[in-house]
Order: sequence, then C-alpha cells, then structure tokens
Amino acid sequence: MSKKIVLTGGGTAGHVTPNLALLPYLKQEGYEVIYIGSQNGIERTLIEAEGIPYYGISTGKLRRYLSKENLKDVFKVLKGISEAKRLLKKLKPDLVFSKGGFVAVPVVLGAKKNHIPVIIHESDITPGLANKIAMPSARVICATFPETLQYVPKGKGVHTGTPIRKELFEGEREKGLSACGFSGEKPVLLMMGGSLGAVKLNDCLREILPELTKTFDIIHLCGKGNLDEALQNRTDYKQFEYVSEGLNDLFAAADFVVSRAGSNSISEFLALKKPSLLIPLSARASRGDQILNAASFEKQGFARVLDEDEMTAETMKKEIFALYENKEKYVVAMEKSPAGDGVAAVMTQIKALMR
Repeated sequence: MSKKIVLTGGGTAGHVTPNLALLPYLKQEGYEVIYIGSQNGIERTLIEAEGIPYYGISTGKLRRYLSKENLKDVFKVLKGISEAKRLLKKLKPDLVFSKGGFVAVPVVLGAKKNHIPVIIHESDITPGLANKIAMPSARVICATFPETLQYVPKGKGVHTGTPIRKELFEGEREKGLSACGFSGEKPVLLMMGGSLGAVKLNDCLREILPELTKTFDIIHLCGKGNLDEALQNRTDYKQFEYVSEGLNDLFAAADFVVSRAGSNSISEFLALKKPSLLIPLSARASRGDQILNAASFEKQGFARVLDEDEMTAETMKKEIFALYENKEKYVVAMEKSPAGDGVAAVMTQIKALMR
C-alpha cells in the first residue's frame, strides 16, 4: 500500500519552493502526495502546476498585537483548524510535512488532533510566530541554520539545511557564458541585487566596473526597472532585470556571488558551492533576519559579510577581491557542511517517521 504524505506551507514563494524541491524525490519513493494550502495563496498556482491534488482551507494572519483585523483572523484560523481536522480525518495521511507560514498552523494543529505525525521546516534562524505556535505539535523540526536548534524544543531539532530544486544543479556553464557573450577566459562574478534596496547595490557595483572588469566578467541581476542603457553593449558585463529560465546556467557560469542574504538564496549558494559576499538588508528595512543569516554563514566559513551601512563602492571592491583571492577556503568549508544537501537530510527524517 502506498504511503501518503500531506505537504503544507504558503503565503510567500519561500514557504513553497522547498516543498517543490522535495516533490520529485517523494514521487520517486512512491509516496502519494497531497497539498493543503490557503484558498487563493501563491502556493495554489505553484502546486497545481505540478499536478498535485490541492485542498484550500480558511486561513488568517496572526499578529503579536491586538487589533480589529486580528480578531477577524483568529476566527479564520479557528475555522481553518476545523476544516483541516475534517480533511485530514478523510485523507488519512501517514505524515504531514510543513514549511510554515500561517496556512500551516491549522494543518499542523489538525494533524495533532488526528494523531498524525508532523515534521516542520524552519528557514530562518529565529522561528516566526506561525512555527512557534506549530512546534509543540511536531515530532521533528528541521532547521536551515545550526543556530536555530537553541530555539526549538529539546530533542526535536535537526540541522538539515534547505531542500533545493533539482533543476538548479542541472545548469551548464557553456550555456551561461554564451547567454552573456563571455569567452570564459576570465573568472565570472554574479551579482544579485534582490528586489529590496537593489539600487544602492547596483550603483556601487557600476561605480567600480572599470576596475572589476580588468579581472572579472560580470553577470548582474539588477531588478525590475534598474537596467542601465549606457552599459548595454559591453562584452565584459551583462545585465538582466531578472531571470527565470536559464538561471541555473548563469549559476554554473559564475565562480562567486555578491548578494543579499535571504535564507533560500544563500542555501542555494551553499548547495552549489559558490563562495559569496553577503550584504544583508539592514534592520531598518526588515526584521533583521538577513543579518543573522549572513552572520551564520560567515561563522561557518561559507561567506564574507559587508554591512550595508558600511557599504561604499570602495569597501565593496575591497571585499570582492578579498573573497576571490580566498575562494578555495570557502569552497572547502562548504564541501564539509552536512547542510549542503538539504533534500537528502530532510528525506532521511521523512523516511524515518514513515516507518
């Protein structure tokens, strides 16, 4: 009889992509896969495109403060718990795997009421509110970062890293070089600005282009609306607003990366063994999770870190050259990391509970 697994998680793409990364491996093991998400979240579109049966439930955002909206959302969550409980009773899965986000809370609580074992995955160093509520109901809590283990109930935490999509490993260096018009004679730097605050990063990079391009060819993902027309026809610098098709080829072409420090992105750099210079979003523009992510990667020897408040064209240039000159040291540290293959580590936990 085939084993049945329910995946859940949503609200942002970051709460869905690790689930998508697990899909081919779950199917390979012969598991029947079902998804429970919100009625109209981004996860519905992404999961239905994969041909996976999808069930939508009521969901609300929980806030840490009192408000009229909060009261409405509490009722939505209570309704969601009751829907999830009924649905799981009918579906009878052997296991629930949750990637977090507020839609996951009713599913995890519904699983507990039906005595179905739950595995949770936490991407950030400090767990968000949704996972904090869900954690007591879980058997195992997988973590992207080793530092997270201090925040989870004793004996439940496992440092697994993040599951990464298979396609990312299938990039071809030659295709990436050809898409940029590069010869492959110079090392390649890939700069990813991220959508938030990309302008400052882009400006600093473009200011030092004349010096950088003496040594490197540069691929620059600069964000929507940030192309510089004056730099369009260079043979040593190729800019894209963003890339969906062929990103794996650009990664394969790159020797090292300059980027923000979002959890999923830097997990991809680790899996692909790409040394990185991380410039986390400042605490003024975020809840500070990127600063913690970057500090963890620096401590583990995978990356260098440049504080955005200290970033100038000059400090960026200095850090890029320092990273490149020591890049082998970072690759060796990444090769030793147990979190380099998040899919295998998470699948080990799933199989153990399935037994």
